Amino acid sequence: MGLRQCLITGGCGFVGSHLACHLHRVFPGLHITALDNFHRHGSRLNALILEQEGIDVREGDVRDEALWKTLPPCDLVIDAAAEPSVLAGRGGGDADYVVGTNLVGTLHLLEWLRRNGGRLVFLSTSRVYPVEALRAIRLETRGDRFEPAADQPFPGITPRGIGSGFPMEGPRTLYGATKYASEIMVREYAAQFGLDVVINRCSVLAGPRQMGKTDQGIVALWAARHVYQRPLQYLGYGGRQVRDLLHIDDLAELVALQAEHVSPFHAQVYPVGGGPERSVSLRELTRLCQTFSGHIVPLSEDPAIRPGDAPWIVMDTTETERDFPWRPRRSVADIVRDTIQWIVANQERLAEVLDDPAERAGG
Repeated sequence: MGLRQCLITGGCGFVGSHLACHLHRVFPGLHITALDNFHRHGSRLNALILEQEGIDVREGDVRDEALWKTLPPCDLVIDAAAEPSVLAGRGGGDADYVVGTNLVGTLHLLEWLRRNGGRLVFLSTSRVYPVEALRAIRLETRGDRFEPAADQPFPGITPRGIGSGFPMEGPRTLYGATKYASEIMVREYAAQFGLDVVINRCSVLAGPRQMGKTDQGIVALWAARHVYQRPLQYLGYGGRQVRDLLHIDDLAELVALQAEHVSPFHAQVYPVGGGPERSVSLRELTRLCQTFSGHIVPLSEDPAIRPGDAPWIVMDTTETERDFPWRPRRSVADIVRDTIQWIVANQERLAEVLDDPAERAGG
C-alpha cells in the first residue's frame, strides 16, 4: 500500500503526537497532517515538536462539520481525537463537549470517509465495558493487588484478561458510552459503505509527553507527583486496583503495521494492551515511582468509590497478536522510567501543567 497522505485527529495530543512522529519516521514519503483544537493541556507543546519534525499542524475542531469540507482526501486516517476523562460530563457541565468530540466528531469523520475513501484506524478504549459488569468480576486479594478468581459469573474473563463474550449491556461513563457508540457507527459505516476500518480497543496508554491528571493518565499523574513531591491518595480500593499498561511506542508500532496491512479490514475490534504481564496496581506503581524518582511522597486513603471506577481491567490481546506480527515490548518498569525521565528533563517547563498542588490526586 503506497501511503501518500495521512490525517491524525487529535494529532497534538499525547497519543496523536506520538503516532505522528512514529509514522513520519517509518514512512518517509508520507505527508502527515495533525489536526487538533488545542483543548488539552500540553497540546501546544506537542505541536512545536511536530513542527520541528516537519509534520503539518492544523488547528481545527472535529465537531465543526464545515471543517471536514476543507480537508483533502487521505489514504490513512487515525482517529485519536477524544475527551478521555472517565469523569467527563459528571454533573452535566461539559457533557456537550465529550459527546460532541467523541461521537459527533467521529460521525463527521465517517461521512468524510464515505465521500473520499481511505483507511481508518479508530482508537477506542477499554472503558467501553459496563461499569457494573466490571465491578461484578470476582476478584481475590493477592499481596498488593487484585487478581481474578478462577470461577466467574459470566464469560469473557480469562487468565489473559477481558476478551470476547464479556457482557456489554449496562451504563458506562459518558466517555465509555460515546466511544462504544462510535465503535458501533464505525462498524455500521464499514458494513454499509465498504469502508476499510480497524478498531483498536486500548487499555491504559502511558509514556513520555502524557499530561496526567486525576481523571486521565494515571501513570503520568503518579510519576509527576513523585517528581514534584506532592501528596497522593488511594481512592476506593486501597491502591490494589489493577490496570494493564501499554507504552505509547508499542501502540505506535502496531498502528504502523496496520497502516500498511495489505488486506482490507472489516471493522474488526482488536483488544490492545499490555495484558497480565504488564498489569500493575497503584501500590506497585507507587513503589516503581519511588525507585525511579528517588522520592517518597505522603499517601492517604479514601474508601469512597467514584462513579465509573472499577477494581480490575486487563485486556486479553490474543486476537491482536494472532492477526499481526506484534507484541508489546516495553515493561511496566520501562513505562515508569521513561515517563519520569521525561518529566525530570523538562521539570521547570512542565510545572505549569503537571504540578498542580490544588488538584486532588488519587486513583
